[in-house]
Amino acid sequence: MSPFIFGRRAIRSLSAASVEDAAGGRSLWRDARNRFLRNRAAVASLAVLVLLLVFALFGDLFAAWSNEEIDWALLGNVAEEGAPSLANGHYFGVDELGRDLFARTVQGTRISLMVGILGALISMVVGTLYGAVAGYFGGRVDSVMMRIVDVMMAIPYMFVLILFMVVFGRSILILFVGIGLISWLDMARIARGQTLSIKKREYVEAAVAIGVRPARIILRHVIPNLLGVIVVYATLLVPSMIIYESFISFLGLGVQEPDTSWGALINDGASQMQYGTLWQLLFPLFFFVVTLFALFFLGDGLRDALDPKDR
Repeated sequence: MSPFIFGRRAIRSLSAASVEDAAGGRSLWRDARNRFLRNRAAVASLAVLVLLLVFALFGDLFAAWSNEEIDWALLGNVAEEGAPSLANGHYFGVDELGRDLFARTVQGTRISLMVGILGALISMVVGTLYGAVAGYFGGRVDSVMMRIVDVMMAIPYMFVLILFMVVFGRSILILFVGIGLISWLDMARIARGQTLSIKKREYVEAAVAIGVRPARIILRHVIPNLLGVIVVYATLLVPSMIIYESFISFLGLGVQEPDTSWGALINDGASQMQYGTLWQLLFPLFFFVVTLFALFFLGDGLRDALDPKDR
């Protein structure tokens, strides 16, 4: 076989492999997945968050006590006999009222994660739609809408949230809605900036040229191309939601008894430190800190995966 024929076959097979690789899905999402999987910190953080979700959903199955049940034998002697123990089923110890801290930490994890995830979801939906509309229409519509955002950003978030809770009541649903509705402003600015760039793309101009309605262009062409940036920012927004809820619960305006959250548990543990019951503070604080770090590392990994030029 001549070298010329061998070289031609090699080039043809290489070209076929390249075409097959391109046709087989070397897409943006596959490249993003491969980059994400190479980020060990992000993958480990995702695994930690999955374990936390499993703990929040199924932790009650492993609890020997319910979150409201009182161990009357330990009620008057919590400091000496209420420490974590496998013998009596109090894996994380008991609180000052003799309630099992493991079961209450499970409930606190469930509520705090729900507040973070649902609050970020509300913020993402409201902020993305608001910013996309402002950026797409531009002109006076953009000016008026973004001036409203500027005025609202000048008001302290915590003041608005506390006022919201005082006026509408202290329920978990109100807490979800309140946190989501005060945190969409940055999301709106990000969505608006990305929309200003996207609306100049050829596919958007082609849709305008054939007479597609603006609402359909925003929903079908603009918002889907915002999802990469929005999902990354939403991941980084969840820790802020959890911090807001923890601070409100720490002040006593968040979830109310018998429900609890990480902020309420940390508040109770901090008030009992003088009696030497450190486990009441350490366990909820550990879950709180680990979750925040995992979410930050996950958001950082998603940012690098979806936007490699930003690395």
